[in-house]
Amino acid sequence: MKGFLKGLWKVLTFPFRALWWLVSLPFRAVSGAAHFMGQEPEEQPLTEAFSASVRHPGALLDHVEVLRKHILRMVLALAVGVALCGSYTTRIIDTLARPIGGIDKLQAIDVTETVGVFMRVALFGGFALVLPYIAFELWLFAAPGLHKRARWMGLAGLPLTLIFFLGGVWFAYTYMLPTTLPFLLNFNGIQTIPRVSSYINFVTNLLFWIGIFFEFPLLVYVLTFMGILKPRLLARGWRVAVVVIAVIAAMITPTVDPVNMALVMAPMIVLYFFSILLSWLAVIGRRKKAPPPEAG
Repeated sequence: MKGFLKGLWKVLTFPFRALWWLVSLPFRAVSGAAHFMGQEPEEQPLTEAFSASVRHPGALLDHVEVLRKHILRMVLALAVGVALCGSYTTRIIDTLARPIGGIDKLQAIDVTETVGVFMRVALFGGFALVLPYIAFELWLFAAPGLHKRARWMGLAGLPLTLIFFLGGVWFAYTYMLPTTLPFLLNFNGIQTIPRVSSYINFVTNLLFWIGIFFEFPLLVYVLTFMGILKPRLLARGWRVAVVVIAVIAAMITPTVDPVNMALVMAPMIVLYFFSILLSWLAVIGRRKKAPPPEAG
């Protein structure tokens, strides 16, 4: 009888409890976020943290499990972004074909070629759409190990990820493609009629990787402000950076001609040296925000 009355009470009060849960949800979310942002991680040297992971591998598995959940949410968000971009993919393809003179300048040979192009462009657009959320999930995974100031700094930089990525895409689309395509399509006086798959692969690769590399200055600034990166290290390693950029540019560009490769390398090298400047500015900002030393 007691169990029956308890169950009846839960059924009768369920609407009121559900309403209270909905009303208190924003307050609990704000309280939980404030507690999360105000926490300071436990100070532990890297050697001690590594030895503790070796002695207790279960703790490392817990981090792997957390990372798996973040990756799963990122994949789901990417799927939603691809689905949302599906209805606009045809317009995006038309926009990508403008530098070559329109979609009529391209031809398809394989039966499934246009389907593959459609899916590739939808994936590219979906990634650009959910990029801030992907960055948020990465920040959410790393935030428990960051100090309060670094945590806020990383959160404030999340909206800029989309801005910098779209800035790189705009730069490649506006300046690099109009310069690169005439050279490639009329090299040695031979006019080329590209396949739609090869053209879209070339364009999306170029836009994607230039957009990703435009994130580098923002990443350097945030890491320097957190105290993880030093501007002197970047300045001393500029020669190695140029070699690495040359390798990346060779991987991005589909041809081996030096002109096409130089068009990709030039903005990447400029962005690297701009990152060094931002790193110095981040150091200055950290010194201004640092508490003054106690007297005595």
